[in-house]
Amino acid sequence: MQLSVLWSRRFLTNPLILWLLFICNLLGTIYGYIWYGSQLQDTVNNYPVWLVVFVPDSPTASLFFTLSILFLLLEHRFVKWLKIRMLIEALGVVTSIKYGIWAVAMIFAGAYQGGTLAWQDYMLTASHLAMAAEALLYVRFFRCGTWMILCAAAWTFLNDTVDYSFGVYPWLPDQLDDNVTEVQNFTFLLTLFSSALSWISVRLSGRE
Repeated sequence: MQLSVLWSRRFLTNPLILWLLFICNLLGTIYGYIWYGSQLQDTVNNYPVWLVVFVPDSPTASLFFTLSILFLLLEHRFVKWLKIRMLIEALGVVTSIKYGIWAVAMIFAGAYQGGTLAWQDYMLTASHLAMAAEALLYVRFFRCGTWMILCAAAWTFLNDTVDYSFGVYPWLPDQLDDNVTEVQNFTFLLTLFSSALSWISVRLSGRE
């Protein structure tokens, strides 16, 4: 079998592959919310409750992508939900690329400054890189276009603004506690990069 078959439409949209991807992402999403459990509780206890929605960045990105895969699986059942579907797909692509890269960068930035990498860090690295990769692989099968990518970018920039204005950004490795400003700047730039890459991917896919 040629390697090119592995990223062909026929292979990637095979129902068996889509269901496997859906289940893996759903389980990862659930695990992600559990992972954020302590920070969610801390937010409820010490911050205005409305900030909770901005805390679990990666699992929410994974949730958007999981729903996007469900739309592919049950496409005929979501005809009336087209605009909602397009927005969720755009959010799934932009945020999966952004947080997939962001989490890996924070893990290794902490390690570079003296932190110790545990097995969980390697697991998180693999899973987050997979988030970014699958978003880039599947964007050509989604229905989202330029305007929805712009909406997703606006939401992601809002999320960044809330995170660093109210201090509810994802907890960082201890070694980065003195580098919050640098992390903030990197985060905003990564949102810009992820949004631009998502838009380019949509344009190249010809889905517009």
